[in-house]
Amino acid sequence: MPDASSPVLRFAPSPTGLLHVGNARTALLNALLARRSGGTFILRLDDTDTARSRPEFAAAIAADLDWLGIPPDLSVRQSDRLALYGEAAERLKAAGRLYPCFETEEELDLKRKLQRARGLPPVYDRAALRLDPAARARFAAEGRAPHWRFLLAHLEVAWDDGVRGPQRVDTASLSDPVLVRADGSFLYTLPSVVDDVALGVTQVVRGEDHVTNTAVQIEIIEALGARPPRFAHHNLLTLPSGEGLSKRLGHLSLKALREDGLESLAVAAAAVLVGTSRPLQPVASLDELAALVDLSEISRAPARFDPQELTALSARTLHVMSYAAARPRLLALGIAGGADFWLAVRGNLARFEEAAFWWRVCRGPLAGVRAAEDGAFLAAAAAALPPEPWDGETYGAWIAGLKAVSGRGGKALFLPLRRALTGEDKGPELAALLPLMGRARVAARLRASDGDLQAADGAAIPRP
Repeated sequence: MPDASSPVLRFAPSPTGLLHVGNARTALLNALLARRSGGTFILRLDDTDTARSRPEFAAAIAADLDWLGIPPDLSVRQSDRLALYGEAAERLKAAGRLYPCFETEEELDLKRKLQRARGLPPVYDRAALRLDPAARARFAAEGRAPHWRFLLAHLEVAWDDGVRGPQRVDTASLSDPVLVRADGSFLYTLPSVVDDVALGVTQVVRGEDHVTNTAVQIEIIEALGARPPRFAHHNLLTLPSGEGLSKRLGHLSLKALREDGLESLAVAAAAVLVGTSRPLQPVASLDELAALVDLSEISRAPARFDPQELTALSARTLHVMSYAAARPRLLALGIAGGADFWLAVRGNLARFEEAAFWWRVCRGPLAGVRAAEDGAFLAAAAAALPPEPWDGETYGAWIAGLKAVSGRGGKALFLPLRRALTGEDKGPELAALLPLMGRARVAARLRASDGDLQAADGAAIPRP
């Protein structure tokens, strides 16, 4: 059980599909608010829908949260807590707030159609409360098992929403919600509020599609003798077309973004900052992102999430990534170039794995590219190479001397050198790459015979 003195927030997905970036928005807002205040972040799997819940989706949710850098402090499954919900239901029955109803779904649907035909809202008419014992016995004899509705107090319920400001709902305008199905299984609402009470949740941050549930949940929590948490309902992310995101359809799933090589920190920043008054910007850490979270700055309008902007943000995140952050991942790729290598190449990366290509350019075999007319020039360039040791000033000194002896300038000077040394027309600054390559390797590449695409130090490097 979390410490009662610290904030407790939760993320409560159903394991019925892969999380998408819109789900990540909710998870991150809760996790970052908990992190910033030294609180507790709970993962609650709403898996009471046994027909649709899958263990592989539960495992995928845990993997996604780990990838985002927000593993929960506590994980619970609603399927393990059914007895707790049963006890709460019995308490509500004893208090007269949960009452049995015997209408079939067909009968309820007919009632709703008749109400709409009369221009009335399709609110349940509480006919079950008017049944006498004989009528209930007759239904039982027919084999009808009741479903159970919560008796709303028909009062104005108010709360100060962390995003939307003061909210008021008259529960007389709502149907008494069904909390327990005829087969004894629980609908979403009862387990959700019982867990919020039992786990000591102090703030619920969730999508605005849950606003309509809030007044009902507040009434149930108070009927159970507990204090409601604070509520905040953020706007929802959509595709650029305006279409809503869907777990079922796999829109922008975190698994797909991860497999595409996007930076988790960029995904986190985009999920949190899109649709707020903050600019979409790279961040160096989740702590930095947590400091940017301000629920009052979230727009009330749906936020369009552009995958192209995410791709660009992912690259920008790499471009400012510190060597300390990159080092473990570089070592995992077998790159031992240190900070000098990382600072030389990070500005040219779109995906982190591309660093392996530039490391092979620096230290491995290379297929150079040269034009026949450049042979004499490259040989002169090799002859003009300064002696080692080399540093960041070596390239400038070399180029100055080469200009003087060759009479070349601009692209005619720089492009043949870059092609011969890297096999590419563009890339990291040669001034930073030369010391990483070393004089012997540079000289060998410059002196390769005209028209020979394979340099003297080995086989070709495939471009990622």
